[in-house]
Amino acid sequence: MTGLFGGAFDPPHNGHVALADTAIRHFDLERLLVLVVVDPGHRDVELDFETRLRLAHLAFDGLERTEVLREDHRFTVDALRERTVEDAIFLVGADEFAGFLGWKDPDGVLARARMGVATRPGYRRSELETVLESLERPDRVDFFEIRAVPVSATEIRARASLGESLEGFVPERVAGEIGRLGLYR
Repeated sequence: MTGLFGGAFDPPHNGHVALADTAIRHFDLERLLVLVVVDPGHRDVELDFETRLRLAHLAFDGLERTEVLREDHRFTVDALRERTVEDAIFLVGADEFAGFLGWKDPDGVLARARMGVATRPGYRRSELETVLESLERPDRVDFFEIRAVPVSATEIRARASLGESLEGFVPERVAGEIGRLGLYR
């Protein structure tokens, strides 16, 4: 099975790494493709693509069976139409899945790949039931639990803009590169 984990990664943080690491073990993934989206259709980004790609390499390079790649498609369903991967599972966090019905063609996503949704201890699954009930193939959604990592990219960018420490929020090598380049200032 191949895991697909896409996003803006502006910046990649410890929550992303925890999700990827747990998914590799939970689903016994043969490989995990971390897809850094050039121009995300769902959010603005602060950093240019090349810098986000470099940070993603620094964040995920230590994970076995993991490859960081460029993703030119703005929307997941379009990427899955072109990137034919047998036995694929697309990985997201529960917060992202809560907004899944607002994605471009969510049923088309599930027609092309299963979805692995990472929840953390204490997350109420009832918040996701409405999404499941609205899908043609809710059986294609698998939930798995990750350790709680209280971090958000918005908070990291704010801390970096103030010159505050990023320790515990992003991998050490990512923090070093953000500091070295003065990113988000």
